[in-house]
Amino acid sequence: MADIEKTEAKVSEKAVDKKDDKKPAKKDKPSFIERVKKFFREYKSELKKVVWATREVTLNNTLLVVVSVAVVSVVIGVLDFAFSTGLVALGKLI
Repeated sequence: MADIEKTEAKVSEKAVDKKDDKKPAKKDKPSFIERVKKFFREYKSELKKVVWATREVTLNNTLLVVVSVAVVSVVIGVLDFAFSTGLVALGKLI
């Protein structure tokens, strides 16, 4: 019986030790305000590394997008007109 009690005591001590290990110490974790300050410092640091496009490159890319949208719009408009005309002609046959 004494052996069983010793074993149970050891098991309960280990269980208490494991519970203490899982909880992080509150002092180790920085406060919310400190974490927000750190975030914005890192954010500012990363923004300094960004290479911004020049005005000329931005205008060229904008022109390319506008022309592409216009061409695709014309193609879709022509296909829509062709299919609608074809369906109307098919409807007249039937």
